Amino acid sequence: MPNNRPVRVRFAPSPTGDLHVGNIRTALFDWAYARHTGGTFIFRIEDTDRERVTDEYIAAALDTLRWLGLTWDEGPEVGGLYGPYLQSQRLDIYAEWAQKFLDQGDAYYCYCSAEELEARREAQRAANVAPGYDGKCRSLSEAELADFLSQGRKPVVRMRMPDGETTFTDLIRGEVTFDHNFVPDFVLVRADGSPLYTLAVAVDDVMMKVTHVLRGEDLLSSTPRQIRVYQAMGVALEDYPDFAHLPFVMGQDNAKLSKRNGEVSIAWYRDAGYLPEAICNYLALLGWSPGDDREDVSREEIAQLFTVERVHSSPARFDMKKLEAINGDKIRALDLDDFLNRTLPFLTRSGVIAGTDSEIELVKLALPIIQERIANLAEVPAMLKFLFVSEFSVDPEELPRISDEQSQAVLKSAHQALIGLNEWTHEAIEAALRSALIEGLSLKPRIAFGGVRIAVTGSHISPPLFESMELLGRDKSLARLELAVQS
Repeated sequence: MPNNRPVRVRFAPSPTGDLHVGNIRTALFDWAYARHTGGTFIFRIEDTDRERVTDEYIAAALDTLRWLGLTWDEGPEVGGLYGPYLQSQRLDIYAEWAQKFLDQGDAYYCYCSAEELEARREAQRAANVAPGYDGKCRSLSEAELADFLSQGRKPVVRMRMPDGETTFTDLIRGEVTFDHNFVPDFVLVRADGSPLYTLAVAVDDVMMKVTHVLRGEDLLSSTPRQIRVYQAMGVALEDYPDFAHLPFVMGQDNAKLSKRNGEVSIAWYRDAGYLPEAICNYLALLGWSPGDDREDVSREEIAQLFTVERVHSSPARFDMKKLEAINGDKIRALDLDDFLNRTLPFLTRSGVIAGTDSEIELVKLALPIIQERIANLAEVPAMLKFLFVSEFSVDPEELPRISDEQSQAVLKSAHQALIGLNEWTHEAIEAALRSALIEGLSLKPRIAFGGVRIAVTGSHISPPLFESMELLGRDKSLARLELAVQS
């Protein structure tokens, strides 16, 4: 196909729930291809199934793409020359084309019931024949038609597939051929008049002048059907979109990604404290490579470097640990004000802080000591909670760690070493505790400071001890040590 057309690429989800990893990987590649080529990124919503695709899910899809920074040039809330961009608002267009296909003889009414179709498929399977529509209604006699009509049957509209085969060049897989013996006549319009995916997607791609279709490999088999619709629409061969079918994303168990092995919604990752730039960075690496073994890429670099030629045809494997590592790296790269702004919603939502100026100032002082220690933003409330609780208590599961005789002796020594400290800085705190516990009691650091950490923060998992005590302040630190000794 010619490559001199102005690139127009679309992301066209059918959001029956929150968008998932596979959806967003496709959206990212679509967006990157449009940006790399200076083309147009179209966001279209396939919502003809209005029972499952709700307004809430559509709004969530828009919000997710905005959060990820995948801005669109045409689509909902933006508009464009070829709208509307919700299929539910284009039903008249699909109906007109379906009628035109009927008038041309490219399509026909099919009156077969679901039970009859299944019975014939069972017979095909029993005969070791690939199951598919057998053309029963292609050439109905007047008597057969009259019989169906007398029964009150409502027909579907079926596209007539010609003999032969469909061959096209996939930009990732090369030349692909489908024998029409395995692509039977397919339904364009349901009996209730609603269009099916194959009709709507093909009509929209043509009318919106889409030049490139980048989508998941699971839709590869629908391509000959869409090409058949182009033919019936009278589209010239050189105006067909180019297709590129992206590799599957597999779970760690080598099965196709699913909720069971790692596939969860992007909303889940957002709530779990993953940064949008980390998600884009990691998903870009699932089936594509920027070259030179690079793994740290920004959205802007993805757009700059992305080419379809670098997309692999083999499946990609989703690795949660790798995503966590990339997310941690992105967190560590944030400047303090940015880190603060991204963290505050997690702290307020969890009830750790109310959002007062004094609380925010203390959070800002505390963030640098945890920035190197967290993998996602959702860890921040647990890390900093000890600074803000009004009624402090040690986690009951941690109490046995500070209740034995040795731990009590350590806590008493720590309290005594700190009570007379003139300067309450983390350097002075560390020096006093090392002198009293490591030198004075001949303890290893883990034994010396572990109990103090639990007594002061309530948990053995916390930010660096000495900096934590400095932020907590003299009075609270000493009071908590004293409380732990008394317990």
